[in-house]
Amino acid sequence: MSITSKLISAALASLMLLLSSNTFGQCESWEGHPKQEDGENAHSIYRQAIKGKDWATAFEYWQQAYEIAPAADGKRDYHYTDGVVLYVNMFKNETDEAKKAEYVETIDRLYAEAISCYESKSITLKCGDSDECYQKRIGYLQGRRAYEMFYSLNAPYSKNLEVIDSSIESAGMDTEYIVFDPLSRIVVWEFQKGRMDKDQAIAYYKKMEEIAQHNVINNESLSEAYEQAWLAAQAQYRAIEKDVFDCEYFKPILQEEYQDDPSNPDVIKSVLVRLKRRGCPDDDPMVQEIDAVWKTYAAKINAEKQAEFEANNPGSLAKKMYDEGDFEGAANKFREAIDAESDPLKKANYLNSLASIKFRKLSQYSEARRIAKEAASLKPNWGRPYMLIGDMYAKSARSCGDSWNQRLAIIAAIDKYAYAKSIDPSVSDEANSRISRYKSSLPAQDEGFMRSVKAGDSVTVGCWIGETVKVRYN
Repeated sequence: MSITSKLISAALASLMLLLSSNTFGQCESWEGHPKQEDGENAHSIYRQAIKGKDWATAFEYWQQAYEIAPAADGKRDYHYTDGVVLYVNMFKNETDEAKKAEYVETIDRLYAEAISCYESKSITLKCGDSDECYQKRIGYLQGRRAYEMFYSLNAPYSKNLEVIDSSIESAGMDTEYIVFDPLSRIVVWEFQKGRMDKDQAIAYYKKMEEIAQHNVINNESLSEAYEQAWLAAQAQYRAIEKDVFDCEYFKPILQEEYQDDPSNPDVIKSVLVRLKRRGCPDDDPMVQEIDAVWKTYAAKINAEKQAEFEANNPGSLAKKMYDEGDFEGAANKFREAIDAESDPLKKANYLNSLASIKFRKLSQYSEARRIAKEAASLKPNWGRPYMLIGDMYAKSARSCGDSWNQRLAIIAAIDKYAYAKSIDPSVSDEANSRISRYKSSLPAQDEGFMRSVKAGDSVTVGCWIGETVKVRYN
């Protein structure tokens, strides 16, 4: 055992003897005490040691200060609350269950002693000697006591709730916000385990809400702390809200909130969501009223956002216009998107879409081909534009003069399909399918013989196509 451990063990044994004596039940101060100077010196030393986390020194001198004057100078409860800090630290670092049980008992006694001194008004408070002043301090200590019981000492929840109840009863609206977290967690757990009924859970909820709202409005320095603690407590309750709360309970509260600011969209949405979360049916008059208001507002905002989005995203609007059958408008919007786009890959996609509209919907073949080639130039090894050009040639073949030129147009189409798959494997299946479909439409060899054109000769396709192809026969 280290020197520090021996020191603490010896001090503990001494203190336990002390606490069992009549001195523990007193609220003596060092004022006029024969050892006043010793008490004041021990007080100063242990307080500094606590700040520096020198726990062994702090415990040694705290014991001396406490033995001389449990109530210090009679104006503060430091010797009780600092004792709690020291024993909580010892509890956390102890592995022996028997010793831990002793520490818990001592911590409980220290809190009880401090509270007893306030109940008898043996410690002077700055706020005066009114019962309200003393009850507030008692409630504060009980709140701290409950917090330590929950987070440090693993106390049974039933005992923890008794202390929390005492804190709220004493402090009322001045109950400290740190009580909310352990209280809400205990309530949820006890309700889930069937050890607390719905009415009790609601009562605790209402009490926390009342305390929180009071302090958010009236406690300027801690307003935010109470608000955050209440939000956290509400979050804990969400695990049981469907089983605890009902629509009728929340409607008056939410109705008042809504009526206070009926044109605020955040309030409208929040109230509507909470009404539904509390189980209010869709046909409830209040739900229907607020839902109608929200839908009107949402429709307006959505329209504004959509207009803004479309103004900044002409490509999206072009797709919308295409789907609606406005092909001229879609083409114009794609052109806007192309002009505004700096990313070459995105621009290539827009160009290909525009080429498709020009070809398939507006029958502007030459323009469509020019745009498709521009798209291909911006996106290397992309076969899609060449597939599109091949489709243009195949579709317009019947309009390319006599039978001979019509079949030359088919060769031009097949050449584009073949090129597309040679640079872009992703279009291979589609290209092969088209090539297979059009092979039967290649020129007849006897017709080529009459024109003195042999297989492999280069000839120019007529009409708008103007491509040079190498002849092959069916």
